[in-house]
Amino acid sequence: MIVGHPDPSPDRLCRALANAYAEGASRNGHTVRRIDLTTLDYPWLRTMEEFEHGVLPDSLKETAEAVRWAEHLVFVFPLWLGTLPAMLKAFLEHVMRPGVAFEYSDKAGAFTKTLLDGRSARIVVTMGMPAFFYRFWYFGHGTAAMRRNILNFVGIKPVRETFFGSVASAGNAKHARWVGRMRKLGERAS
Repeated sequence: MIVGHPDPSPDRLCRALANAYAEGASRNGHTVRRIDLTTLDYPWLRTMEEFEHGVLPDSLKETAEAVRWAEHLVFVFPLWLGTLPAMLKAFLEHVMRPGVAFEYSDKAGAFTKTLLDGRSARIVVTMGMPAFFYRFWYFGHGTAAMRRNILNFVGIKPVRETFFGSVASAGNAKHARWVGRMRKLGERAS
């Protein structure tokens, strides 16, 4: 489980959703490794050379191992400017790069070799706008790019999405229902 909310406050809805999923999964016998990006310190990749040939920072070696170990990945984050927060994108650029999540082929014009085949994922996103609006007006463009261009690219399929919209006005009762929904998803590890 990768919690990608940049705010470390335990009061964030993303953290409650992640906690519920992990609780449900653990209760049903699944082993959960949790990665909270606010606890990690890693540099931004700034060049193609760093991306393709740079050394994975020590601070991310354990997390990259957890990603390789996992059968199912869960990403929980808020929608910022229509997509994932920069901190999560920077993390993915490290752990989904060559030598970690895929390898380039030696043959010219050949596809890359995926290293994370056989894994599935769920993207859980909170947002200020109605989830319906994001999904059907914007076509979920930010999460679609994450699903298609990052996760599917390295072999992670299927990738399911769960959107929680209008979070500021939803109220405690609705938040509680969402937490319950996440607990059930965790129990099924889906």
